[in-house]
Amino acid sequence: MTSPSDPIETASDGDRDLYDVATWEERTSLDGLAVALYWLLTRSAKVLLVTVAFVILLAIVASFGLGLVFEPVVAGLVALSAIPALGLAAYVYVSDVTTGEPLSLLVATFLLSILTATFAAVLNSVARPVFDPLGYLGLVLFFFVIVGPVEETVKLLAVRLYAYTDDRFDAVIDGAVYGAIAGLGFVVIENFVYIAGNVDLEELQFGVAALGAGDGIAAFRALAGPGHVIYSAFAGYYLGLAKFNPENRGPIVVKGLLIAAVIHALYNSLVGPATSVIAGVTGIPQVPALFVFVIGFQGFFGYLLLRKVWRYRDAYLESHADADTEPELTEFE
Repeated sequence: MTSPSDPIETASDGDRDLYDVATWEERTSLDGLAVALYWLLTRSAKVLLVTVAFVILLAIVASFGLGLVFEPVVAGLVALSAIPALGLAAYVYVSDVTTGEPLSLLVATFLLSILTATFAAVLNSVARPVFDPLGYLGLVLFFFVIVGPVEETVKLLAVRLYAYTDDRFDAVIDGAVYGAIAGLGFVVIENFVYIAGNVDLEELQFGVAALGAGDGIAAFRALAGPGHVIYSAFAGYYLGLAKFNPENRGPIVVKGLLIAAVIHALYNSLVGPATSVIAGVTGIPQVPALFVFVIGFQGFFGYLLLRKVWRYRDAYLESHADADTEPELTEFE
């Protein structure tokens, strides 16, 4: 987007110095100080945000007992529960037909998403009691007003804090890749919280009972994992689109968040009732019915996500094929 110009600059023939009149650039020591302070303030805000998130993360982990963090059984269950989400994120990554994304940005986004997820944990906990008196309607409102928007925003924040500002974020599709990685990080910390909250550290010394309970939790969390990757990959794609369309950056980011938040809230709202309906109609047990719903729901929206990724890929390959094709010379040239 071309930067707007003041009328003086527009009418100027370039002979007159318009510094501090209609244009500005760093010239004086005061200008340098202003630039340095701006850099410091913006970086300090990011550092403060990450620091607060880290403190909250430590508090959450400490509430379960620090021993669980180093417990191999818990780590193994968390890893198993994240495998489906990892597979989907990996597929989005390899579908990027542009330059490969550097490992440093991927790891940073993953770790930042673990940190920013703590904001969602706090906000969800604070807001939940407000909606509880309304019953199921309140639960649905909670999903659509709080859970969906908040969780998708904090995942997108993980991308925005670092990868987005890097020059190597150089294509729209990169947003989907980093969004998927942010979703994966969110899955890991969320699954840890669920598993740690349901596994007794003392029972782990005996292994069998705790492991059996943990296996069931890990299996259920594995079902929810790909959803987080799908939601945040949608939001990330639009963040990438916004980066390269700065004149409409705000509405584009909001559109991506709306799509992600609505799909997320819709899943949370339907998973219980839909599972019961499927079980009642088909006569199958609740657990298989849950599998049927999750696979159908996430499969549908996962397909829509991949179709968007494939559409970008096709446009990219077509545009580069045209660019690489030299025009034929006619007999008159």
